[in-house]
Amino acid sequence: MATAFKTTAAEDAPKETVVHSAPHDWDVSRAEIYAEDRWQPIFAEMRETAPINKIVGSDFGDYWNVTTAKPILHIEALPDIFSSEATGITLVGREAQELPEEEQVEMPMFIAMDRPKHTEQRRVVAPAFTPSEMERMSGDIRARTAEILDGLPVGKTFDWVDRLSIELTTQMLAILFDFPWEDRRKLTFWSDWAGDVEKFRTKETRDERLGHMYEMGTYFQKLWNERLEAGEAPDLLSRMIHSDMRDMDPMTFMGNLILLIVGGNDTTRNSMSAYAYGLDRFPDEREKLEQNPALVPNTVQEILRWQTPLAHMKRTATQDTELFGHKVEQGDRIALWYLSANRDESIFDDPDKLIVDRANARRHLAFGYGIHRCVGARLAELQIRILLEEMGARRLRANVIGEPERVAACFVHGYRAMQVELSRY
Repeated sequence: MATAFKTTAAEDAPKETVVHSAPHDWDVSRAEIYAEDRWQPIFAEMRETAPINKIVGSDFGDYWNVTTAKPILHIEALPDIFSSEATGITLVGREAQELPEEEQVEMPMFIAMDRPKHTEQRRVVAPAFTPSEMERMSGDIRARTAEILDGLPVGKTFDWVDRLSIELTTQMLAILFDFPWEDRRKLTFWSDWAGDVEKFRTKETRDERLGHMYEMGTYFQKLWNERLEAGEAPDLLSRMIHSDMRDMDPMTFMGNLILLIVGGNDTTRNSMSAYAYGLDRFPDEREKLEQNPALVPNTVQEILRWQTPLAHMKRTATQDTELFGHKVEQGDRIALWYLSANRDESIFDDPDKLIVDRANARRHLAFGYGIHRCVGARLAELQIRILLEEMGARRLRANVIGEPERVAACFVHGYRAMQVELSRY
Protein backbone atom coordinates (compact mmCIF):
# COMPACT_ATOMS: atom_id res chain seq x y z
CA MET A 1 0.00 0.00 0.00
CA ALA A 2 1.19 3.51 -0.76
CA THR A 3 2.07 5.74 2.16
CA ALA A 4 1.56 9.45 2.65
CA PHE A 5 4.28 11.82 1.60
CA LYS A 6 6.26 13.48 4.35
CA THR A 7 5.82 17.22 4.44
CA THR A 8 8.11 19.97 5.61
CA ALA A 9 7.44 22.04 8.69
CA ALA A 10 6.48 24.95 6.45
CA GLU A 11 3.99 22.82 4.56
CA ASP A 12 2.49 21.53 7.81
CA ALA A 13 2.14 25.01 9.30
CA PRO A 14 -1.43 26.37 9.42
CA LYS A 15 -2.27 28.53 6.45
CA GLU A 16 -4.92 31.10 5.77
CA THR A 17 -7.08 29.33 3.22
CA VAL A 18 -8.09 31.30 0.16
CA VAL A 19 -11.89 31.08 -0.01
CA HIS A 20 -13.93 32.35 -2.95
CA SER A 21 -17.69 32.58 -3.23
CA ALA A 22 -19.24 31.46 -6.50
CA PRO A 23 -19.60 32.82 -9.09
CA HIS A 24 -15.82 33.08 -9.37
CA ASP A 25 -13.24 32.13 -11.99
CA TRP A 26 -11.84 29.48 -9.65
CA ASP A 27 -15.17 27.68 -9.52
CA VAL A 28 -13.96 25.14 -12.04
CA SER A 29 -17.09 23.01 -11.76
CA ARG A 30 -18.53 25.23 -14.52
CA ALA A 31 -19.05 23.25 -17.73
CA GLU A 32 -18.47 26.11 -20.15
CA ILE A 33 -14.75 26.48 -19.39
CA TYR A 34 -14.17 22.95 -20.71
CA ALA A 35 -16.55 23.28 -23.66
CA GLU A 36 -14.64 26.44 -24.64
CA ASP A 37 -11.22 24.91 -23.82
CA ARG A 38 -10.17 27.82 -21.59
CA TRP A 39 -9.45 25.97 -18.36
CA GLN A 40 -5.64 26.08 -18.69
CA PRO A 41 -4.92 29.64 -17.42
CA ILE A 42 -7.48 29.30 -14.61
CA PHE A 43 -5.75 26.25 -13.15
CA ALA A 44 -2.30 27.76 -13.81
CA GLU A 45 -3.26 30.78 -11.69
CA MET A 46 -4.43 28.53 -8.86
CA ARG A 47 -1.27 26.41 -9.00
CA GLU A 48 0.85 29.53 -8.74
CA THR A 49 -1.07 31.50 -6.11
CA ALA A 50 -3.23 29.07 -4.08
CA PRO A 51 -2.86 25.43 -5.13
CA ILE A 52 -5.24 24.41 -2.34
CA ASN A 53 -8.26 26.69 -2.03
CA LYS A 54 -11.96 26.56 -1.24
CA ILE A 55 -15.07 27.45 -3.24
CA VAL A 56 -18.35 28.12 -1.45
CA GLY A 57 -21.80 28.46 -2.93
CA SER A 58 -21.20 26.81 -6.31
CA ASP A 59 -24.03 25.11 -8.19
CA PHE A 60 -22.72 21.87 -6.69
CA GLY A 61 -22.15 23.12 -3.15
CA ASP A 62 -18.93 23.92 -1.30
CA TYR A 63 -15.71 22.13 -2.19
CA TRP A 64 -11.94 22.33 -1.98
CA ASN A 65 -9.80 22.66 -5.11
CA VAL A 66 -6.55 20.67 -5.01
CA THR A 67 -4.60 21.51 -8.14
CA THR A 68 -1.02 20.23 -7.80
CA ALA A 69 0.37 16.72 -7.81
CA LYS A 70 1.93 16.43 -4.35
CA PRO A 71 -1.22 17.01 -2.26
CA ILE A 72 -3.29 14.89 -4.64
CA LEU A 73 -0.89 11.96 -4.18
CA HIS A 74 -0.98 12.56 -0.42
CA ILE A 75 -4.79 12.42 -0.35
CA GLU A 76 -4.96 9.34 -2.59
CA ALA A 77 -2.50 7.56 -0.29
CA LEU A 78 -4.82 8.02 2.70
CA PRO A 79 -8.15 6.46 1.63
CA ASP A 80 -9.33 5.96 5.20
CA ILE A 81 -9.14 9.70 5.89
CA PHE A 82 -10.27 10.82 2.44
CA SER A 83 -13.24 8.65 1.51
CA SER A 84 -14.51 7.74 -1.95
CA GLU A 85 -17.74 6.35 -0.54
CA ALA A 86 -19.07 9.05 1.78
CA THR A 87 -20.45 11.36 -0.94
CA GLY A 88 -19.28 9.74 -4.18
CA ILE A 89 -16.45 10.46 -6.57
CA THR A 90 -17.66 13.48 -8.56
CA LEU A 91 -18.57 17.01 -7.53
CA VAL A 92 -22.07 16.39 -8.82
CA GLY A 93 -24.42 14.15 -6.90
CA ARG A 94 -27.49 14.08 -4.74
CA GLU A 95 -25.65 15.57 -1.75
CA ALA A 96 -24.60 18.54 -3.89
CA GLN A 97 -28.04 18.99 -5.38
CA GLU A 98 -30.01 18.59 -2.11
CA LEU A 99 -32.50 16.45 -4.01
CA PRO A 100 -35.87 15.55 -2.53
CA GLU A 101 -36.03 12.10 -0.99
CA GLU A 102 -38.01 10.60 -3.88
CA GLU A 103 -35.16 11.49 -6.28
CA GLN A 104 -32.36 10.08 -4.13
CA VAL A 105 -31.39 7.00 -6.14
CA GLU A 106 -28.20 5.23 -5.07
CA MET A 107 -26.20 3.17 -7.58
CA PRO A 108 -23.12 1.96 -5.64
CA MET A 109 -19.99 1.08 -7.63
CA PHE A 110 -16.65 -0.19 -6.36
CA ILE A 111 -14.71 2.90 -7.44
CA ALA A 112 -16.96 4.81 -5.02
CA MET A 113 -16.52 2.35 -2.17
CA ASP A 114 -14.02 2.27 0.67
CA ARG A 115 -12.20 -0.75 2.00
CA PRO A 116 -13.01 -3.59 2.45
CA LYS A 117 -15.94 -3.54 -0.02
CA HIS A 118 -13.81 -1.82 -2.67
CA THR A 119 -11.06 -4.44 -2.37
CA GLU A 120 -13.50 -7.36 -2.62
CA GLN A 121 -15.35 -6.12 -5.70
CA ARG A 122 -12.29 -4.80 -7.53
CA ARG A 123 -10.64 -8.20 -7.09
CA VAL A 124 -13.41 -9.78 -9.18
CA VAL A 125 -12.79 -7.74 -12.34
CA ALA A 126 -9.03 -7.19 -11.99
CA PRO A 127 -8.07 -10.55 -13.61
CA ALA A 128 -9.63 -9.31 -16.87
CA PHE A 129 -6.84 -6.74 -17.14
CA THR A 130 -3.69 -8.69 -16.27
CA PRO A 131 -0.61 -8.64 -18.56
CA SER A 132 -1.44 -12.15 -19.77
CA GLU A 133 -4.96 -11.06 -20.71
CA MET A 134 -3.54 -8.06 -22.57
CA GLU A 135 -1.27 -10.37 -24.51
CA ARG A 136 -4.22 -12.63 -25.30
CA MET A 137 -6.34 -9.74 -26.60
CA SER A 138 -3.65 -7.81 -28.45
CA GLY A 139 -3.99 -9.72 -31.73
CA ASP A 140 -7.73 -9.14 -31.87
CA ILE A 141 -7.34 -5.45 -30.98
CA ARG A 142 -4.77 -5.02 -33.74
CA ALA A 143 -6.96 -6.77 -36.31
CA ARG A 144 -9.99 -4.63 -35.46
CA THR A 145 -7.91 -1.43 -35.48
CA ALA A 146 -6.49 -2.33 -38.89
CA GLU A 147 -9.95 -3.06 -40.28
CA ILE A 148 -11.32 0.30 -39.14
CA LEU A 149 -8.31 2.26 -40.41
CA ASP A 150 -8.47 0.52 -43.79
CA GLY A 151 -12.12 1.56 -44.06
CA LEU A 152 -11.48 5.27 -43.49
CA PRO A 153 -11.31 7.61 -46.49
CA VAL A 154 -8.03 9.32 -47.33
CA GLY A 155 -8.38 12.89 -48.55
CA LYS A 156 -12.02 13.23 -47.45
CA THR A 157 -13.38 14.85 -44.29
CA PHE A 158 -15.04 12.67 -41.63
CA ASP A 159 -15.75 12.68 -37.89
CA TRP A 160 -12.77 11.02 -36.19
CA VAL A 161 -14.63 10.75 -32.87
CA ASP A 162 -17.51 8.76 -34.33
CA ARG A 163 -15.78 6.73 -37.04
CA LEU A 164 -12.67 5.79 -35.06
CA SER A 165 -12.59 6.66 -31.34
CA ILE A 166 -16.14 5.61 -30.48
CA GLU A 167 -16.18 2.60 -32.77
CA LEU A 168 -12.90 1.14 -31.50
CA THR A 169 -13.74 1.57 -27.83
CA THR A 170 -17.31 0.34 -28.26
CA GLN A 171 -16.10 -2.79 -29.99
CA MET A 172 -13.69 -3.39 -27.12
CA LEU A 173 -16.46 -2.99 -24.55
CA ALA A 174 -18.68 -5.39 -26.47
CA ILE A 175 -15.91 -7.99 -26.38
CA LEU A 176 -15.21 -7.45 -22.67
CA PHE A 177 -18.87 -8.01 -21.80
CA ASP A 178 -19.54 -10.53 -24.61
CA PHE A 179 -22.28 -8.06 -25.53
CA PRO A 180 -24.50 -8.60 -28.60
CA TRP A 181 -22.46 -7.12 -31.44
CA GLU A 182 -25.37 -5.60 -33.34
CA ASP A 183 -26.40 -3.61 -30.24
CA ARG A 184 -22.91 -2.41 -29.27
CA ARG A 185 -23.68 1.28 -29.85
CA LYS A 186 -26.10 1.06 -26.94
CA LEU A 187 -22.98 0.89 -24.77
CA THR A 188 -21.81 4.25 -26.13
CA PHE A 189 -25.24 5.78 -25.61
CA TRP A 190 -25.49 4.55 -22.01
CA SER A 191 -21.93 5.64 -21.28
CA ASP A 192 -22.57 9.17 -22.51
CA TRP A 193 -25.67 9.50 -20.33
CA ALA A 194 -24.08 7.87 -17.28
CA GLY A 195 -20.86 9.89 -17.36
CA ASP A 196 -22.37 13.31 -18.08
CA VAL A 197 -22.54 14.97 -14.67
CA GLU A 198 -24.33 17.96 -16.21
CA LYS A 199 -27.44 15.79 -16.51
CA PHE A 200 -27.92 16.27 -12.77
CA ARG A 201 -28.66 19.97 -13.17
CA THR A 202 -32.41 19.69 -13.87
CA LYS A 203 -35.14 17.29 -12.79
CA GLU A 204 -36.03 16.66 -16.44
CA THR A 205 -32.54 15.48 -17.38
CA ARG A 206 -32.13 13.57 -14.09
CA ASP A 207 -35.32 11.67 -14.84
CA GLU A 208 -34.27 11.03 -18.44
CA ARG A 209 -30.84 9.81 -17.31
CA LEU A 210 -32.42 7.48 -14.75
CA GLY A 211 -34.70 6.06 -17.44
CA HIS A 212 -31.71 5.23 -19.63
CA MET A 213 -29.91 3.63 -16.68
CA TYR A 214 -32.94 1.41 -15.97
CA GLU A 215 -33.00 0.47 -19.67
CA MET A 216 -29.33 -0.50 -19.39
CA GLY A 217 -29.99 -2.49 -16.22
CA THR A 218 -32.88 -4.36 -17.80
CA TYR A 219 -30.81 -5.28 -20.86
CA PHE A 220 -27.88 -6.52 -18.76
CA GLN A 221 -30.20 -8.37 -16.38
CA LYS A 222 -31.45 -10.37 -19.37
CA LEU A 223 -27.85 -11.23 -20.30
CA TRP A 224 -27.14 -12.10 -16.65
CA ASN A 225 -30.09 -14.49 -16.50
CA GLU A 226 -29.02 -16.16 -19.74
CA ARG A 227 -25.50 -16.78 -18.41
CA LEU A 228 -26.41 -17.66 -14.85
CA GLU A 229 -26.40 -21.39 -15.43
CA ALA A 230 -23.58 -21.38 -17.96
CA GLY A 231 -20.01 -22.28 -17.08
CA GLU A 232 -17.33 -19.79 -16.15
CA ALA A 233 -16.16 -17.52 -18.97
CA PRO A 234 -13.65 -14.65 -19.24
CA ASP A 235 -16.19 -11.88 -19.96
CA LEU A 236 -16.85 -9.35 -17.20
CA LEU A 237 -20.48 -10.35 -16.70
CA SER A 238 -19.57 -13.99 -16.18
CA ARG A 239 -16.82 -12.99 -13.75
CA MET A 240 -19.44 -11.19 -11.66
CA ILE A 241 -21.81 -14.16 -11.80
CA HIS A 242 -19.16 -16.61 -10.59
CA SER A 243 -18.02 -14.49 -7.64
CA ASP A 244 -19.30 -12.91 -4.44
CA MET A 245 -20.83 -10.20 -6.65
CA ARG A 246 -23.44 -12.74 -7.73
CA ASP A 247 -25.74 -11.55 -4.95
CA MET A 248 -25.51 -7.84 -5.74
CA ASP A 249 -28.73 -5.89 -5.34
CA PRO A 250 -30.06 -4.35 -8.60
CA MET A 251 -28.77 -0.84 -7.81
CA THR A 252 -25.23 -2.04 -7.07
CA PHE A 253 -25.37 -4.10 -10.27
CA MET A 254 -26.26 -0.98 -12.26
CA GLY A 255 -23.65 1.09 -10.46
CA ASN A 256 -20.86 -1.32 -11.34
CA LEU A 257 -22.09 -1.56 -14.94
CA ILE A 258 -21.90 2.24 -15.17
CA LEU A 259 -18.37 2.17 -13.78
CA LEU A 260 -17.12 -0.47 -16.20
CA ILE A 261 -18.85 1.02 -19.24
CA VAL A 262 -17.86 4.64 -18.59
CA GLY A 263 -14.36 3.63 -17.49
CA GLY A 264 -13.88 1.42 -20.52
CA ASN A 265 -15.22 4.04 -22.88
CA ASP A 266 -14.20 7.54 -21.88
CA THR A 267 -10.52 7.17 -21.06
CA THR A 268 -9.60 5.37 -24.27
CA ARG A 269 -12.05 7.14 -26.55
CA ASN A 270 -11.00 10.66 -25.56
CA SER A 271 -7.30 9.80 -25.58
CA MET A 272 -7.62 8.46 -29.12
CA SER A 273 -9.23 11.75 -30.12
CA ALA A 274 -6.52 13.67 -28.25
CA TYR A 275 -3.91 11.82 -30.32
CA ALA A 276 -5.32 13.28 -33.53
CA TYR A 277 -5.97 16.75 -32.10
CA GLY A 278 -2.80 17.09 -30.04
CA LEU A 279 -0.35 16.02 -32.71
CA ASP A 280 -2.11 18.26 -35.23
CA ARG A 281 -1.56 21.19 -32.83
CA PHE A 282 2.13 20.35 -32.45
CA PRO A 283 3.29 19.33 -35.93
CA ASP A 284 6.97 19.32 -34.91
CA GLU A 285 6.19 16.62 -32.35
CA ARG A 286 4.07 14.71 -34.85
CA GLU A 287 6.98 14.66 -37.30
CA LYS A 288 9.31 13.51 -34.52
CA LEU A 289 6.99 10.55 -33.87
CA GLU A 290 6.56 9.76 -37.55
CA GLN A 291 10.31 9.62 -38.01
CA ASN A 292 10.89 7.50 -34.90
CA PRO A 293 8.20 4.84 -34.25
CA ALA A 294 10.12 3.71 -31.15
CA LEU A 295 8.60 6.75 -29.44
CA VAL A 296 5.08 5.28 -29.63
CA PRO A 297 4.95 3.86 -26.04
CA ASN A 298 6.15 7.14 -24.54
CA THR A 299 3.78 9.11 -26.77
CA VAL A 300 0.87 7.10 -25.37
CA GLN A 301 1.79 8.24 -21.85
CA GLU A 302 2.22 11.82 -23.01
CA ILE A 303 -1.18 11.85 -24.70
CA LEU A 304 -2.79 10.57 -21.50
CA ARG A 305 -1.02 13.29 -19.52
CA TRP A 306 -1.82 16.07 -21.97
CA GLN A 307 -5.49 15.15 -22.37
CA THR A 308 -6.38 13.75 -18.91
CA PRO A 309 -9.72 12.24 -20.00
CA LEU A 310 -11.26 12.40 -16.51
CA ALA A 311 -10.69 15.88 -15.13
CA HIS A 312 -11.25 15.17 -11.44
CA MET A 313 -12.13 12.74 -8.73
CA LYS A 314 -13.70 13.74 -5.44
CA ARG A 315 -12.92 12.62 -1.90
CA THR A 316 -14.68 13.42 1.38
CA ALA A 317 -12.88 13.99 4.69
CA THR A 318 -13.92 11.42 7.29
CA GLN A 319 -12.42 13.46 10.13
CA ASP A 320 -11.01 16.88 10.89
CA THR A 321 -7.51 16.96 9.47
CA GLU A 322 -4.83 19.24 8.10
CA LEU A 323 -3.92 19.27 4.44
CA PHE A 324 -0.56 20.94 3.91
CA GLY A 325 -1.41 23.53 6.54
CA HIS A 326 -5.07 23.96 5.60
CA LYS A 327 -7.73 22.97 8.13
CA VAL A 328 -10.13 20.51 6.51
CA GLU A 329 -13.25 19.59 8.45
CA GLN A 330 -15.04 16.27 8.59
CA GLY A 331 -17.51 16.09 5.72
CA ASP A 332 -15.64 18.56 3.50
CA ARG A 333 -15.63 17.58 -0.16
CA ILE A 334 -12.29 17.75 -1.98
CA ALA A 335 -11.87 17.87 -5.77
CA LEU A 336 -8.62 16.29 -6.95
CA TRP A 337 -7.96 17.99 -10.26
CA TYR A 338 -5.91 15.43 -12.20
CA LEU A 339 -6.30 17.75 -15.18
CA SER A 340 -4.31 20.42 -13.36
CA ALA A 341 -1.79 18.10 -11.70
CA ASN A 342 -0.83 16.83 -15.14
CA ARG A 343 0.13 20.42 -16.02
CA ASP A 344 2.04 20.95 -12.76
CA GLU A 345 5.07 23.08 -13.67
CA SER A 346 7.06 21.70 -10.74
CA ILE A 347 6.99 18.27 -12.41
CA PHE A 348 6.55 18.86 -16.15
CA ASP A 349 8.55 21.39 -18.15
CA ASP A 350 6.48 23.31 -20.70
CA PRO A 351 3.42 21.34 -19.52
CA ASP A 352 0.91 22.75 -21.99
CA LYS A 353 2.89 21.31 -24.90
CA LEU A 354 2.53 17.71 -26.05
CA ILE A 355 6.12 16.41 -26.22
CA VAL A 356 6.37 12.87 -27.57
CA ASP A 357 9.80 12.17 -26.03
CA ARG A 358 9.06 13.80 -22.66
CA ALA A 359 11.34 11.99 -20.23
CA ASN A 360 8.89 11.80 -17.33
CA ALA A 361 5.58 11.44 -19.18
CA ARG A 362 4.74 8.36 -17.09
CA ARG A 363 4.42 10.51 -13.97
CA HIS A 364 0.95 11.57 -15.09
CA LEU A 365 -2.13 11.07 -12.92
CA ALA A 366 -4.63 10.39 -15.71
CA PHE A 367 -5.41 6.99 -14.15
CA GLY A 368 -5.40 8.21 -10.56
CA TYR A 369 -3.16 6.81 -7.84
CA GLY A 370 -3.31 4.36 -4.95
CA ILE A 371 -6.03 1.80 -4.33
CA HIS A 372 -8.43 3.46 -6.77
CA ARG A 373 -6.02 3.63 -9.72
CA CYS A 374 -7.92 2.71 -12.90
CA VAL A 375 -8.27 -1.07 -13.07
CA GLY A 376 -8.31 -0.99 -16.88
CA ALA A 377 -5.24 1.23 -17.35
CA ARG A 378 -3.24 -1.47 -19.17
CA LEU A 379 -6.05 -2.08 -21.64
CA ALA A 380 -6.42 1.62 -22.41
CA GLU A 381 -2.67 1.95 -22.98
CA LEU A 382 -2.68 -1.14 -25.22
CA GLN A 383 -5.52 0.13 -27.40
CA ILE A 384 -3.96 3.57 -27.86
CA ARG A 385 -0.52 2.10 -28.56
CA ILE A 386 -1.86 -0.23 -31.23
CA LEU A 387 -3.73 2.66 -32.88
CA LEU A 388 -0.51 4.70 -33.10
CA GLU A 389 1.44 1.70 -34.41
CA GLU A 390 -1.13 0.90 -37.09
CA MET A 391 -1.38 4.55 -38.16
CA GLY A 392 2.41 4.57 -38.49
CA ALA A 393 2.46 1.30 -40.42
CA ARG A 394 0.14 2.92 -43.00
CA ARG A 395 1.99 6.26 -42.85
CA LEU A 396 -1.33 7.92 -42.09
CA ARG A 397 -1.64 11.39 -40.61
CA ALA A 398 -4.83 12.89 -39.16
CA ASN A 399 -5.23 16.57 -40.10
CA VAL A 400 -7.85 18.33 -37.97
CA ILE A 401 -10.29 20.56 -39.85
CA GLY A 402 -11.45 23.38 -37.57
CA GLU A 403 -11.95 23.19 -33.81
CA PRO A 404 -13.57 20.09 -32.31
CA GLU A 405 -16.83 20.08 -30.38
CA ARG A 406 -15.89 19.38 -26.77
CA VAL A 407 -17.72 17.77 -23.88
CA ALA A 408 -19.31 20.45 -21.69
CA ALA A 409 -18.62 19.01 -18.23
CA CYS A 410 -16.15 19.18 -15.35
CA PHE A 411 -15.77 15.38 -15.09
CA VAL A 412 -15.33 13.73 -18.49
CA HIS A 413 -12.78 15.79 -20.42
CA GLY A 414 -13.22 14.94 -24.04
CA TYR A 415 -14.58 15.47 -27.53
CA ARG A 416 -18.08 15.17 -28.98
CA ALA A 417 -17.02 15.50 -32.62
CA MET A 418 -13.89 16.35 -34.59
CA GLN A 419 -13.61 16.67 -38.34
CA VAL A 420 -10.37 15.35 -39.81
CA GLU A 421 -8.87 14.53 -43.17
CA LEU A 422 -6.35 11.75 -43.52
CA SER A 423 -3.20 12.16 -45.59
CA ARG A 424 -0.06 10.09 -46.19
CA TYR A 425 3.45 11.11 -45.17
